[in-house]
Amino acid sequence: MSLRPRRSVLYMPGSNARAIEKARTLPADCIVLDLEDSVAPDVKPAARAQACAAVTAGGFGPREVVVRINGLDTAWWRDDIQAATAVKPAAILVPKVSSPGHLERLAERLADLHADPGIQIWAMMETPLAVLNAAAIAAATDGRTRLSAFVMGNNDLAKDTRVRIAPGREALRPWLMTCVAAARAYGLDILDGVYNDIADTEGFARECGEARDLGFDGKTLIHPSQIAAANAAFAPGAEEVAQARKIIAAFDLPENQDKGVIALDGRMVERLHAEMARRTLAIADAIAAMRPASP
Repeated sequence: MSLRPRRSVLYMPGSNARAIEKARTLPADCIVLDLEDSVAPDVKPAARAQACAAVTAGGFGPREVVVRINGLDTAWWRDDIQAATAVKPAAILVPKVSSPGHLERLAERLADLHADPGIQIWAMMETPLAVLNAAAIAAATDGRTRLSAFVMGNNDLAKDTRVRIAPGREALRPWLMTCVAAARAYGLDILDGVYNDIADTEGFARECGEARDLGFDGKTLIHPSQIAAANAAFAPGAEEVAQARKIIAAFDLPENQDKGVIALDGRMVERLHAEMARRTLAIADAIAAMRPASP
């Protein structure tokens, strides 16, 4: 089992050369070079060229590099997608995907461009229609649409629905869980939205823990200071890893290999727990593989 850690997914403005250079050294699992919200209209072309040049130049090490284009309702997205596919990032993040039709439209453009088949599509879930259509959007995952992940856009979702984002995000939770369920039903990863208050480190760490418990794979970030807390929250802890090894070892014993349920440390453990344990170890191993080697 091989999995890609996406605990910390940091947005970096495509217009900021210093930020892009710094991103090459940060311990984030993924860097999103942004051409959308963080880039003013008059510098969109320059940001596009700079971000794509950075992808070509490389130097990001084990970090996954993604380009967020402008929405399909803008004048910039066609130039964005053409430039991005030419430099072959790991994925292209598409804002405001609200229906399967948006993915089909994008797929047609990718086909016209003969885009490398390894480039994936990540869909931002940030409109009321996206939530209502979450299952249909997730079901559109195939080789043509290339869909592999959902990314929550909680700020836009709150703006459009007029809910208030308060600690615990009670108003947003039903929509977050709808998207989690849709993603899991069709084998997609899903990333939580950003936390706006950079100075509130305790609140951020708490929300990371909540997102982990809700089933998210990681969290999108707006500042490098948030990386460590996200990495810690979405990584298996030492006790969790040790317990996973114990469960797998127990089921691997000759006398247990044909059993669906066994007793371990005073509780009943099923085969599904062994499957969960193997995923825990796979994630832990993948995280360990990303760490720089000691000198």
